[in-house]
Amino acid sequence: MSEAEVAREIHAVLEKVRQGVEVIVEQDHRPVAIIKTPQRPGRPIDECIAIARAHSSGATLDEDFARDLEEIAANRRPLDASVWD
Repeated sequence: MSEAEVAREIHAVLEKVRQGVEVIVEQDHRPVAIIKTPQRPGRPIDECIAIARAHSSGATLDEDFARDLEEIAANRRPLDASVWD
């Protein structure tokens, strides 16, 4: 998107970003900026589970807890911070 398009459509741009899309801002068809959600610290839970499995971790999880974590990982959505305003 051009700088002018971003300025004109800022609400639509931010909605795309909330949905996880990275928006590239261009000037004269060259990228000058990327607008994206901030990276959160730490690893996603599905990555932690995969690492534990790959290393044959001796950790045991309650079956329901493990299922809950996998469901959370499968249904993860970008954070809706609009409720904080």
